[in-house]
Amino acid sequence: MASLPPSPFDRNRRNQRTMIMMAIVGLTMLSLGFASVPLYRIFCERTGFGGTPQRAYDATGVKVATGHNLSIRFDSNIAPGMPWQFHPEHPTQTITIGEKRMAIFLAKNMSDKPVTGTAAFNVTPIQAGAYFTKIQCFCFTQQTLKPGEEVRMPVIYYVDPKILNDPDNRDTQEITLSYTFYPVEQGKKPS
Repeated sequence: MASLPPSPFDRNRRNQRTMIMMAIVGLTMLSLGFASVPLYRIFCERTGFGGTPQRAYDATGVKVATGHNLSIRFDSNIAPGMPWQFHPEHPTQTITIGEKRMAIFLAKNMSDKPVTGTAAFNVTPIQAGAYFTKIQCFCFTQQTLKPGEEVRMPVIYYVDPKILNDPDNRDTQEITLSYTFYPVEQGKKPS
């Protein structure tokens, strides 16, 4: 017995199911595209991936590793179009691992109008990012400077003593904390 060809009704029903499935796949991919930036940022903050420092709200429970010192170097950069001067007050600090410290950066608006900036940051060597922890930082929020205004911007940080147990960081003698300030377009919210 020969089989009957599918009826137009069956064909339309299968086409509708296929279209619905493709629409769901497309919406899922679009949603993942929009969610990828915040998800990547969360991933980097949690793991220290790419030299992203950790964030903490205090240093409670962190033990100082007496006799284990590191040199912390501070690097500052300004993106093109940013009319600021920006630099660390002291380019290096020698710290004891686990000790809470503060570094000061100085910024001055060189233009004749208010300028808002945001700072991107990273740590090198990148594998040390998992142990470099910031408690307070000007980089957590946007900064607006009035014309000619100069400000002192603190960073409170520590290096987690667990760095001493990591074979990739055991011989680390210097960590560089680097910032780049970018202008923020007026009316644009941070991502």
